[in-house]
Order: sequence, then C-alpha cells, then structure tokens
Amino acid sequence: MVQINHKLTSLGRELETTSDALGQLAVNNDLLNDSNGLRQQIQEQGYLFFRGFFDRDQVMAVRNFMCRKLNTAGLLDPNYPAIEAIRRPETNIRLTPNLADNNPKLMRLLYSGSMIDVYHRLLSGPVRHFDYTWCRTISPGHGTKPHCDAVYMGRGTPRLYTSWTPIGDASYEDGGLMVMEQSHRIDRLRNHYCRKDVDSVCSNRKTEDGSMKKKDPNFGALTYDPVGLRRNLGLRWLTTEYEAGDLVIFTIHTVHGSLDNHGARIRLSTDSRYQRADEPADDRWISIHGKPPTKHGENSQRKMIC
Repeated sequence: MVQINHKLTSLGRELETTSDALGQLAVNNDLLNDSNGLRQQIQEQGYLFFRGFFDRDQVMAVRNFMCRKLNTAGLLDPNYPAIEAIRRPETNIRLTPNLADNNPKLMRLLYSGSMIDVYHRLLSGPVRHFDYTWCRTISPGHGTKPHCDAVYMGRGTPRLYTSWTPIGDASYEDGGLMVMEQSHRIDRLRNHYCRKDVDSVCSNRKTEDGSMKKKDPNFGALTYDPVGLRRNLGLRWLTTEYEAGDLVIFTIHTVHGSLDNHGARIRLSTDSRYQRADEPADDRWISIHGKPPTKHGENSQRKMIC
C-alpha cells in the first residue's frame, strides 16, 4: 500500500489505495548498464524508473530558466520566488511548448549525455529523438487523462519510447505521473484503442462550422474514470513522489496519466520521445527539409471515410 498523508485523486476520483490497486514504481537503477536487463524490464512491466538519473543541479538550472519565463509571462504569483512556481490566482495552464525555445540547458539534459546513452543500450542501435519537446505546466486542478501515446504518435515505429522528466520535485500533492502496470500487454487495448489516430477526420461528415468531423471526439483519452479503468483491467496504478533528477521511461502502449494537483505550485515536467534512427518516424513530430514539426491539427490530418 502506498503510504500517504492525504487522499490521492485523478480527474477528481479518489484512487483506491489497497495493495492490489495502487503501488510504488520499482526503482531500476541496478539495470542502468545492463542492456538485456533494461529490455527485459520494459518488456515485462512497460516502464523503467531511475532515481537520481540526472544531476539535480542540472535539472534545477533548467527549472530556473522555465520559471523565469513563466514569471515574465505573468503566470506566477509575484509574492513568491519564481523558482517555487506558485501560480498567480486564476492561472490555468497545462502545456507551454515555448519553454523549450532557446533553452540549451534543457536540450542538453534531454538529448545528449546519459539520456542518449541509456537509449543506446535499450535500443541496441543508433538513436534519434523527436524534434518537438512537450513541456508540461500543470496548474492546480485535475491531472492528465489516462491514455497511450500510440494514438498521438503511432505513424512511425511501434518501438517508440517516452521519457518523462520532472523538472523539480513533484510530491503526491503536486500530481506526478502514474503508470498502469503491464498495461502495454493488454491485447484488447493494443488491437483497438491503440490503433486510433487523433488526427484522423471523417471526410464524409461535417461539423456545424463545416469542418470535417474528428474520428475521435475524446482526442485520445482512454477514459475519464481512472478508478473504473483499473477495476476493469485488474491492474495497478503505480506512482511515487518524484525528485529533481528522476526519470521514467515507458512504451508507446503503456497506459499512463497523472494525479490531480492539490497544491499551489505549477508542476513542471517534460515528455521527450526516442526511437532507433533506422526505423520510420512519425512525421508530425520531426523537422522535414528545415520545416518545424506540424504537430496535431489541420496540417497533420488523415482523411477517412467513416
């Protein structure tokens, strides 16, 4: 049972804390230099978790840069040091991609050194990363809905991995990442939900404004009920209290989401994606002929007859 001092919720639902419903992420630091061990662990459990993977000071330097940007934008409470990331009242943000712009310290953290080294061992070959970096700035309130990354970036290799990096400490109160143990092995998810593409639209159906109707109106959310999902699949949610320097890696098919943020701080984290360089990449997230990634939206639509 996860020991907590207050209730844990996700999307407003209180999580069950019995040992068969909620657990701690297993620490895998002993596998860092073991290529076979890394691959076996992620194949069996769907994730890898490393304590103190990065130098804490390096992460905090990135945090300082991000917080100064948020402060300059008027999003933080001026009564507190910017590094605390205390939100200005009524501020509600979730994704702030411009925090990666002109941020060489973040680029070094995510795309060089120890991060690339561990992916070389995990992938047993040349590594490439997506050219888009997801900078999460989760305001107090509900967390991220349960989902798999396949529905957002499944047009390339299925051997795509996400690194979730907390930019600073993230307590239970701050609402960190939660992963559903062994969910990547559930065939009914892989064969149905995980084959969705959030940028698919129905060319033969229109919305009221005349645009093509999205095939997935929930934009990739697997469910809005993380408690019901856990009961339905019979698997555990895994989480922990994170510290600056920690790293979680998971597969494109691993169900994950986040706890609700019950604190006053904006929770800062990044998602970055990696694969073998000799396998196909989802062109929404890479630069092509010098042009930036198209990301989600009209320029990335895949038209279908629905």
